[in-house]
Amino acid sequence: MSSTLFRTKKVEQSILDTEEPEHALKKSLSALDLTVFGVGVIIGTGIFVLTGKVAKENAGPSVALAFVVAGIVCGLAALCYAEFASTVPVAGSAYTFSYASLGELPAWIIGWDLVLEFALGTAVVAVGWSGYVRSLLDNAGWHLPASLSGRDGATGFGFDILAAALVLVLTVILVLGMKLSARVTTVVVAIKVAVVLIVIVAGAFFVTADNYKPFIPKAQPQEAGSSIQSPLIQLMFGYTPTDFGVMGIFTAASVVFFAFIGFDVVATAAEETKNPQRDMPRGILGSLLICTTLYVAVSIVVTGMQRYSELSIDAPLADAFKATGHPWYAGVISFGAAVGLTTVCLILLLGQTRVFFAMSRDGLLPRFFSVVHPRFKTPYRPTILLGVIIAILAGFTSLSELAELVNIGTLFAFVVVALGVVILRHTRPDLPRAFRTPLVPFIPVLSVLASLWLMLNLPAETWLRFAVWMALGFIVYFVYGRSHSRLGRQEETGQGA
Repeated sequence: MSSTLFRTKKVEQSILDTEEPEHALKKSLSALDLTVFGVGVIIGTGIFVLTGKVAKENAGPSVALAFVVAGIVCGLAALCYAEFASTVPVAGSAYTFSYASLGELPAWIIGWDLVLEFALGTAVVAVGWSGYVRSLLDNAGWHLPASLSGRDGATGFGFDILAAALVLVLTVILVLGMKLSARVTTVVVAIKVAVVLIVIVAGAFFVTADNYKPFIPKAQPQEAGSSIQSPLIQLMFGYTPTDFGVMGIFTAASVVFFAFIGFDVVATAAEETKNPQRDMPRGILGSLLICTTLYVAVSIVVTGMQRYSELSIDAPLADAFKATGHPWYAGVISFGAAVGLTTVCLILLLGQTRVFFAMSRDGLLPRFFSVVHPRFKTPYRPTILLGVIIAILAGFTSLSELAELVNIGTLFAFVVVALGVVILRHTRPDLPRAFRTPLVPFIPVLSVLASLWLMLNLPAETWLRFAVWMALGFIVYFVYGRSHSRLGRQEETGQGA
């Protein structure tokens, strides 16, 4: 039985599956498209929302260092993703990579994990987008009923109609084709980056040096209401977690890590890339480098404009300009945030559907969902199904409840991909690799350790919820996936992998 659980799917077979007309995705993306996708999904909630929250509650001005730490962790993982994406240019990202290196059960688990990560990520960002749009509507004198804003305190019921509507509109765009999605993303990303540059350049003129003192505030025990409580590392090593101080930087990094989620989504589009061997590494590493630089610059400026203890949590960038007497900039930032978050939702939803599509094509989920649209050549069935489910989820989602769960799912994927690079180097040294992760196994091992460190800084409650989702995944695999596996059936009929 163990041999069937860890049977691997040959890279050659994975690539061959992409050539079946009924299950083949259209190749239309370039390196520029991939970089734009990466920047489009990475720059979002993290820079427009989490910057102020984490500076105020966990790190003070040293939130810039937290972004550096999180960026380094992502950079290590990005080197591993770049090798896999150029070697196995097939939809599914970490799921497909795991199937080629670790085996079927680990691949299923990572695919199940990615479904959770992208679904919740889409819902969380849609709620953040809705908040900015409501703010703009309020400024214009238009007010949505509380029951349609997801925040009706009187009745205890509320549905965020704007968040749900955004997800449904983006679902339609994804069904219509990847090139359309890329064009929409390019326009929106241009607006979003322009707004970020406005924050950096204009905000630099309003920086007060005293706001940086102390750059690393004195450590203090976490209080009730802190964004991170009861991290697992406390239970394992017995130290008392703190906000601020040096350890507060790592606590903050485990939170702002949510801001970097997205570069791995670029890997899910490998099958739809014209020259994946060349363009996937460029798209993954390029987008991560651009966004890390922008994140650090914005966090330095915003904590210099306004003292960290006075920063707003809901809209820190916009409110920092208001505090310095420049409300016009605040309006521009709110508009840029509202527009920019649409691409985050679009690309997270893209990643979700491609992983689901790849799992379906392998038979681990019903093959019904692996048929592409005859005209648009997109996986329209899973796109529509997941779009509707996530729209409903977004309508009832609380931003604060789910961000950490998305983080742990992503970090788990990083661990699996890094291990997969080492294993595939050993089992298939003959594979052509257009990009090679440097210093193997040192870089992958370092990636695993760094990801695990951030995971241990997440709340124990997050680990519990994650364990419940994983347990459910095991049940689905043994009830359905294992017996319907296309690879398993090929082995039974003697066709091989």
